[in-house]
Amino acid sequence: MARAVITGLGCITPIGLGVEEFWKNLVAGVSGVGRITSFDPSGLGCQIAAEVKGFDPLKYMDTRAARRMARFSQFAVAAAAQAIADASLDLTTLNPYRVGVVMNTGGGGVADIAEGEKVLLEKGPGRVSAFLVPMLAPNMPSCQVAMAYGIKGPVVTSVAACAAGTYALVEAKFLVDRGEAEVIIVGGTEAGLHPLTFAAFDNMRALSRRNHDPQGACRPFDRQRDGFVFGEGAVAMVVETLEHALARGARIYAELAGGALTCDAYHITAPEPSGEAAAQAMIRAMVNAGVQTEEVEYIVAHGTGTPLNDVTETLAIKRALGEHAYRVAISSPKSMVGHLLGAAGALSALTAVLAIRDGIVPPTINLDEPDPECDLDYVPWVARPMAVKTVLVNAFGFGGQNATVVFRRYEG
Repeated sequence: MARAVITGLGCITPIGLGVEEFWKNLVAGVSGVGRITSFDPSGLGCQIAAEVKGFDPLKYMDTRAARRMARFSQFAVAAAAQAIADASLDLTTLNPYRVGVVMNTGGGGVADIAEGEKVLLEKGPGRVSAFLVPMLAPNMPSCQVAMAYGIKGPVVTSVAACAAGTYALVEAKFLVDRGEAEVIIVGGTEAGLHPLTFAAFDNMRALSRRNHDPQGACRPFDRQRDGFVFGEGAVAMVVETLEHALARGARIYAELAGGALTCDAYHITAPEPSGEAAAQAMIRAMVNAGVQTEEVEYIVAHGTGTPLNDVTETLAIKRALGEHAYRVAISSPKSMVGHLLGAAGALSALTAVLAIRDGIVPPTINLDEPDPECDLDYVPWVARPMAVKTVLVNAFGFGGQNATVVFRRYEG
């Protein structure tokens, strides 16, 4: 199998419109959660979210392109542009058939579907945009990135709920291992903030209703947690074969060592209580990456702040790592950025890579009263300086989709 490395990073998030701003705020424990501003949330039980603020698509594309893209595609193109620039990658000099894109999502253009139906009902069929279908299609972020840069290799989109962003990296590693591409633009994107989506999640009782304290609403592993906080954004990375990266003298952030996928086959929304399949994702990812249990120093947890997920993930980590689970630092970025659904795993992966780069583990904020059933080291409130060489990234989605990816410090 070919070695795969990370050479470029980009992001659009609720706490930063670029990597360094995001990372500074994440390490400092800054929350991006507040009362919803993109629509009037009055009447909803949950009225808070982690919105992307100040995003201007025209910094990354012209007006015509922006009008033909849904917000989740705009986010993806912007994050990809950042990552490509960060990697100092001139795609015009490469064989376009040796470059690929894997940009996953969870909900795609669900907000655009809802708005399109509103136009249909209020103004008639003649006013529905001819671009609605290509705007809302889940594969459009990958295709838009490919069109922006003339990428003609494998262009893939997998809709894997909240595991989608992590699965993108697993898929990228598979493509590298099979020799199908030398360079891949990889990530996840989501922009599903809409009253329809909120009403559905709200009726499911999945969302936190801590409206009086938005920044304290997402409380992974805390006894007082009451649901996740909806977020939006995108993360992109440039993945290259080690040979290709070295040949062009690229800066290498970390090695994408491996990953694995499993399924609970249990319930449409709830995790399987024992955490067995989630643990198998971690175990198989470590085997795939050639990593021993004792080498793992940090886990970027799925850590949604829901009553069921946090207990199940804790059990799964213990199943996968045994007694070593108590010696591993674990934290959840969602405590600050909310749950980016299809982009969540990619954001966790970005967190892992930056932790390796800078030797610091960001905190889990709002962890005031740990749940007795969540008894591992979740790095509460304050970032922890520590050498980080090997990181697991977890993501678990509706339908029981589990994905784990492994990053290692690059050793020449």
